[in-house]
Amino acid sequence: MSADDLRARMAKRIGVALVATMGLWLIVQEIGAQYGWPPKYALLADLAALAAFFWTLVATYRLWRLGQTNRP
Repeated sequence: MSADDLRARMAKRIGVALVATMGLWLIVQEIGAQYGWPPKYALLADLAALAAFFWTLVATYRLWRLGQTNRP
């Protein structure tokens, strides 16, 4: 597998994680509001989303660094 293939796979994984995290977070927030869930569940969803966003930030940095080291 070439470096370009690896970078493309990493970028796709990061993009999917961002979109899925945002979508799931919005869905959980809406369902929680409709059913009157306690605020602790909203906080739990917020923390899970923050963890996923932090992972995408770190993964994006690693992807950027991978591109820096493979320059011709």
